[in-house]
Formats: sequence, structure tokens, C-alpha cells
Amino acid sequence: MFKVYRGFFFPAVFTLFLAIINPGFITTSSAGTPGNEGKKPDQQITPVRVADVEKKMVYEQISLIGTAEAVAESTVASEVSGIVEYFPAKEGEFVKKGQLIVKLSSEETNLRIKGAEAQREKIKESLLYAEKELGRFTKLKETNSIASNKYDEILYNYNALTQELKRSEADIERLLYELKRKQVFAPISGFVAKEHTEVGEWVNAGGPVVTLVDLSRIKINVDVPERYAVLLSPGSDVKVSIKSLPGKQFAGKIQAILPSGDSGSRTYPVRIFISNPGMKIKSGMEAAVLFSLDGGKNALLVQKDAVVPAGDNRIVFTVRDGKALPVMVKVLGYYDGNAAVEGDLKPGDKVVIRGNERLRPGQPVMVTE
Repeated sequence: MFKVYRGFFFPAVFTLFLAIINPGFITTSSAGTPGNEGKKPDQQITPVRVADVEKKMVYEQISLIGTAEAVAESTVASEVSGIVEYFPAKEGEFVKKGQLIVKLSSEETNLRIKGAEAQREKIKESLLYAEKELGRFTKLKETNSIASNKYDEILYNYNALTQELKRSEADIERLLYELKRKQVFAPISGFVAKEHTEVGEWVNAGGPVVTLVDLSRIKINVDVPERYAVLLSPGSDVKVSIKSLPGKQFAGKIQAILPSGDSGSRTYPVRIFISNPGMKIKSGMEAAVLFSLDGGKNALLVQKDAVVPAGDNRIVFTVRDGKALPVMVKVLGYYDGNAAVEGDLKPGDKVVIRGNERLRPGQPVMVTE
């Protein structure tokens, strides 16, 4: 095990070790850095970029495979029966909310409406006559000029026609409602995933017409082992990568951790919601979800580019008094481009993140922005 080197003392053994594992440590350039001509190799000034060592809370992370699924999927049905007359919706096409997707033949309904309207007019005429009769018999009753049962008969006839008119108007309203429902409109914006009918087919009331899929938001379903499920919380942030969209990462949140798991696999379903700009993510795609588990710990963080392999070990170069000094570290894990490390470091120390590939212990360096 190597010790951490500080100050200006650089044992030849360590230099020899670095030279064996990385010959670049002893390779020099005849040109060098401007202003370094004529200097000894170990005196050449190397430009480097540095970053601070930080101490932050880190959380154990796990990556699990899940499946993408549309948050909203609707099998649109017709409220009324009829023959399909017009069917503009086609599989794979995008339709907006409120857009016409199917029209049923309305000829028979229109004929029934005309018949109902004619019946209503007939009832109105009968009711008008009954109203006049009721007025006349009411005056006769007041003078006791007619029998009581005759008046009751006229009154009953008038009330019956009044109710019949109401039923007729209700029938017309129902037929108008049915006529309106002969056109089916998209309840949501989305892609037509499946056609359930075609022009000329009979559709029963409640029968499916199309299946719409809204891909503006995606739900990722992941089966999480029970030992990890207890360390997750609804609302926690996650990162999602889609296998078929390399190089892209999507931010999401845990929407729900279902309370009922699979007793065979000892896993629990977890639902994650993510946005889907451009609607590139499709239902059924494979997704890798990076979870941060509850119960974090404080750790020293350096940018991952600061860590340099040294055989089976890892080192970082700190900058002190204009010189690069190696510090042996143990990498505990990687978190969002940073490495959590253990070693002789403290928050605020400057570590080299660019130009550290060919540094030698004690080599003069110049920090650049």
C-alpha cells in the first residue's frame, strides 16, 4: 500500500512505479510548454485545470430495468349504434382532442325525428282544443249547469294531453341527443393505436371504435426487489435512460409504490412518470431507471475526471505551492459525474481534472481556467 505524498519529497520508488504503469510519466516533448525550453523534464510547467473537493450527502444508487407505457390510453366507444359512414382516423396518425374520428349514418334517426315532431304537433292541436273545452266547462260548472263527472272527464283529458306533450318533447330531445352522438370525437389528444371498425360496419352502442394513446407523458413500470422497495419514497427523483435512445437521460419522479408485491419474486411494482418531448418514447420500450435510496451519508466528492488509475489503485493530484502532488484514494462510488472517495483530502483542496494524465509527482503546474 502506498502512502500519501505531500510537500516536495518524492521517492524514486514511487516515480519508478508510475513510470512502469504509465510510460507517459517519463516521456517529454522537445517543444514543451512555451517558456520551458532548456528546462529539465521535471521542471517543465504543465497547464492544468482544477476543481474543489466537496463534502456532500450521497445516496446509494441502484439501476433497474423497466418498461415504458403511455400514462393515458383510451379505447373510444360509440354511445349509440349505427352503420359507420365516415372513418377518417387511421392507425399511427396523431389526432387532437375534439377531432372527429368516426361518423355513423344518421338517416334513420332523422326520419324518426320527423315522425316525432309531427306527433308533437298533433298533440299540441288536441291540447289546444282540450284547453278550450276545459275553459267552457269550467264556466258551466260554476253555474251548476253540467254534471260533475262530465267536468272531471274534460279535466282528465286535458291533463292527459299535457303529459303526452311532455313525453313527446322528451322523445324528440332523446332523438336529437342520439343524432349528435352519431359523430364520435377524440376525448384526448394522442396516436391511433388500433382501429376497431371500418366504413360499412355496424357498431353497437358501447362498441369500441379506436384505441388512442397519449404519449406526452410516459409511465415507467419497474419491479423493485423488496430490500430496495423499503428504501424508496413516492415523489423521489429518478433518472431514466431509454435503451433505444442512447445518450439521452430523462428526469422523473416516483409516482407510486404499490403495496401489493409478487410473493414469488419478492418484488413490488413502482410507477415513475416522465415527460416525453418529441414523443420519441413509445409504449413497450425498455427503460433503465436509476434510483437513489433513502439513508444517505456524507462523503468527499471529486469530479470523476480527477481520478487517475495507478495499477490496481487510484490516485488524484492535488495542487500545492504550484506543484502536483499525488494522493492515494479509494473510490466509494460514482454520483452524477462525481466520485465519492476516501483519502488524505479535505473540502476545498484543489484537485487536477484536466492535464493529469501525464503528471509526475512534484511536477510544476500552472492552473488555467
